[in-house]
Amino acid sequence: MSIIQIYLQQMDFQRTRTLATLDDVAKQPEPLRVLGYRPGPGRAHIAWQLAHIGITEELFATERLFGRTPAYSDLVPRFKGGSTPDDDLPGFDLLREILLESRTHLRNAMGSFTDQDLPVIPEWFRERGWTLERILQVLCWHEAHHQGQAHITLNLWKASQNA
Repeated sequence: MSIIQIYLQQMDFQRTRTLATLDDVAKQPEPLRVLGYRPGPGRAHIAWQLAHIGITEELFATERLFGRTPAYSDLVPRFKGGSTPDDDLPGFDLLREILLESRTHLRNAMGSFTDQDLPVIPEWFRERGWTLERILQVLCWHEAHHQGQAHITLNLWKASQNA
């Protein structure tokens, strides 16, 4: 098995956890209210965390690796890194679609590389000095980081219901 395939397997496992968090939110009373729950003023809600995961992968799979226009280009400004979460929540179906489609695009993008490409620094990442392998590492960390934020935010919401 190639190193790239190992990273992709890890990402697939992480995606099961992200989708499980989305499913848990959907099971709560008033799930849309939970999706928009913020752990504090100005903080990101659960929907932003989940959409951000998918939009980031979409950007890596298209614009950042190949200079192509990403899917969901209308959502990119709202959910890319550095964006400010607004109160216009994407619904459960759209969140699931973004997470599944962006993963397909990322898998297809990574399928165009081999392990010999791992030390290559794509043009978009020259300033950061990120090799293809570093990009895979960052993407693995990124989903786990934001899924964890969504998960703790869900737990904070659950705790607030028992207060």
